[in-house]
Amino acid sequence: MSNATHNPAEEESRYDWNAIVDDLNRLLRLRTTPIGMKLFRTVEEMEAIPKIRRPKSIHTTDQIVAQAARLGWTVGITAKDLVGAQCAVVIGLHPRDEEWLSGKSMAGVWYATLEDSSAHQHAMDTAPHGRYEAMAVAPLVSGRLNPPDICLIYGTPGQMIISSTASNGWGIENSNGASSASQPAPIHGAARSRPANPVSPYPATPSDVTAAYWTRNC
Repeated sequence: MSNATHNPAEEESRYDWNAIVDDLNRLLRLRTTPIGMKLFRTVEEMEAIPKIRRPKSIHTTDQIVAQAARLGWTVGITAKDLVGAQCAVVIGLHPRDEEWLSGKSMAGVWYATLEDSSAHQHAMDTAPHGRYEAMAVAPLVSGRLNPPDICLIYGTPGQMIISSTASNGWGIENSNGASSASQPAPIHGAARSRPANPVSPYPATPSDVTAAYWTRNC
């Protein structure tokens, strides 16, 4: 029996992202670029990524994700680049403090009552605060986030059903939080708890099913 230590990160870094994305495009006919997302312990680590772009104005997290998925950019952010605590808490860049847990910022906008808003905040799974200072997104084929913490794919309901049933351990998660295999991702928890949101101004559309949690939680 080998005494070698199993290192999941090293194993993931050997993935051939070009081949994987080629297969996804061939089998699913994706219309949006598959991307990777990764948290960094320091801003300097994030800024060391080749061809990294930094926002020049305030954004929501889903806008940052869209820049990678729609435009093919590699973008890095900190909490200061985000519109508010709701976005930053999800990815661990802001604490789950009493103000955030109160749900005040969502009452009357996303939920009818303060109680419902607070219940949503308490129910959310988020990345741990204090461990990371920055996040970056990039197309998988760029190899700049190798390995990424998570892989994000936009798809129609039919594409997601096919990917979930045929993933065979890839760890692809659909829009309802059902996962075919667990993902070794610090951000993964942010996508797990997505209570139904009857007054969300950003309902999921058939073409954007998988990434709906960004518009619901941020």
